[in-house]
Amino acid sequence: MDTHTDTDTTTFTTIESPLGELLLVGRAGMLTSLSMPGQRTAPAVRPDWQRDDDAFTEATTQLTAYFAGRLTRFDLRFATDGTDFQRRVWQAVDTIPYGTTTTYGTLAAQLGVARADTPAVGAALGANPLLIVRPCHRVIGADGSMRGYAGGVDRKVRLLTHEGALQPTLV
Repeated sequence: MDTHTDTDTTTFTTIESPLGELLLVGRAGMLTSLSMPGQRTAPAVRPDWQRDDDAFTEATTQLTAYFAGRLTRFDLRFATDGTDFQRRVWQAVDTIPYGTTTTYGTLAAQLGVARADTPAVGAALGANPLLIVRPCHRVIGADGSMRGYAGGVDRKVRLLTHEGALQPTLV
């Protein structure tokens, strides 16, 4: 569910994950951001934000279950800001099933975006404020390459391997 509100107190918590410490930010019981260390465009905790671990109990429970391999689809309330185009892209990404991938071009075609404008789809994915729970990591290059992920391509590979969309590599 995607709802918008901007008059409420911003709360946050952090949780440990296999990808490092995740920062969860929200308003009025809705998740507005989920970011990881070193992520470009990640929000920084502000002095006027209030730490409230209890406000994120459901998100924490679902993320823990996801990383344990017991959850394949998140059911959380979101309140994210974005343009109409970004919201369309994000809604399309929400439909990509766990354990699968799609390409930027396929996603663009699904949205009726001209091939020449496919980079705009990538830009919208790069602006996704809800890493992991809004699965932009499931979008890959047409040649199977791991391109752009705000949390880092190495984490994209780890997420896709966790979901079974990629086979683990032996080193």
